[in-house]
Amino acid sequence: MSKIIQFGESVAGYQVPVLNEREIRAAAGIMFFFAFLSLLLILFSNEFLLAKTVIYLFFFDFLIRLLINPRYAPTLIIGRIIVGNQRPEYVGAPQKKFSWFIGLALSGTMFGLMVIYNTWSIFTGLSCLICLIFLFFEASFGICLGCLVYNLIYKEKAKLCPGNVCEPNEREEIQKVSRAQWILAFGFVFFVTGSVYLLKDNFNNKPINLFKKLEVTKGVN
Repeated sequence: MSKIIQFGESVAGYQVPVLNEREIRAAAGIMFFFAFLSLLLILFSNEFLLAKTVIYLFFFDFLIRLLINPRYAPTLIIGRIIVGNQRPEYVGAPQKKFSWFIGLALSGTMFGLMVIYNTWSIFTGLSCLICLIFLFFEASFGICLGCLVYNLIYKEKAKLCPGNVCEPNEREEIQKVSRAQWILAFGFVFFVTGSVYLLKDNFNNKPINLFKKLEVTKGVN
């Protein structure tokens, strides 16, 4: 029974239970995609069906992760299948458990207000926004924002963080950002911003069908 209901895996050489960060990031990417798509449907089509379905699935996915075992959570299973050929990246389970309790609270809030009571409000909007931010940072950058909160609350700091960010170490040469790179990055932002402003009329024009434009051009010639 203990092998079914547990949180994290015991791996030789690690002092704390661990999880595979690669499948966690894959699952976060899947969740972010459907959450963002459902938000777009609400904003542009006033369609709530996908949003309610996603909230329903997310809520029970977090329940399975926390009350039974992460290995049986549907999104993590899919994530494991997707990254199955990649070498595991072990991260500490305790901070992930704390982070997922935040996810459970947010999805539970949306589940109760939007699915059960069939309402929308600033509370569901903020919960959705926070979820999207958490999922985006996890999937895109491998940054667990909930784990950062964990370090602020608990005296015993998190161990085995993604990228070893919990361990004090100096950046390697390939990680350092030079002054020229900073200038190029900011210069690129200013260049794009200025270009869009100067070409705003062209950017605002709605694209037309390519083949129709070719016909019109051919007719003019």
